Amino acid sequence: MPASFHEEALKAQAIAARTYTIFTATNSRTHENADICDNFACCQAWISKEERFERWNEEERESNWERIVRSVNDTRGKIVMFEGRAAGTFYHANSGGKTEAIAYVWGPGNHPYLQAVETSGEYAYTQYSSEVVLSKEEVIQKIREHHGDIAINFEEERPIEILEYTAGGRVRTIRFGNINLSGVEARRIFGLRSARFIVEITDENVRFDVRGYGHGVGLSQTGADSLARQGMNYEQIIKHFFSGVEIVDI
Repeated sequence: MPASFHEEALKAQAIAARTYTIFTATNSRTHENADICDNFACCQAWISKEERFERWNEEERESNWERIVRSVNDTRGKIVMFEGRAAGTFYHANSGGKTEAIAYVWGPGNHPYLQAVETSGEYAYTQYSSEVVLSKEEVIQKIREHHGDIAINFEEERPIEILEYTAGGRVRTIRFGNINLSGVEARRIFGLRSARFIVEITDENVRFDVRGYGHGVGLSQTGADSLARQGMNYEQIIKHFFSGVEIVDI
């Protein structure tokens, strides 16, 4: 989360990151010699103070670092719990206006606190919208890498069709010719920022108009900043994104 975000949002992020560390360390059996790793695709991303400083100019370094330290210290020991256990406090950059229920991303599980909730104000952030434009041949080639029997006739009335949406307004199922893909798989195949997208076919290309950035589950970072600027404190922000949880001091 950018250090320039509202401090109540930074506090919510600190609690989410701390809780997710505990959640992963106590539930994951991925690594033989460690509870958690620094690969964001596996466990949780980490960056050193020195690496972070390289991204800031001299004026930003002291003030930004003070904001981070203050947000961590002001929430020291606080974690999110659900039914007596550390919650899976997943987070992402931008929900596109509504987060996603976990079942649509990673399948059914015992995480009733991870439901789709609306968040106002996210359209004002650069992470809100993006687009990917591919030639029709590129679309076929990318799908063929995963589904060798793909066949699309772009002369048909609907060669590409969204068949079903999720609770969070993302694509649940989309048809490309003779192949049905989940929105999550389509996002991965075409390198989209989110599974919340619409498709436009032109004479030569296929355009994906995307809303949001990330898997959409749990806390939206820009959403947290937006809610903080609307007057919410970190506890209200946490409880907005994680239904029915409590914040405890360990």
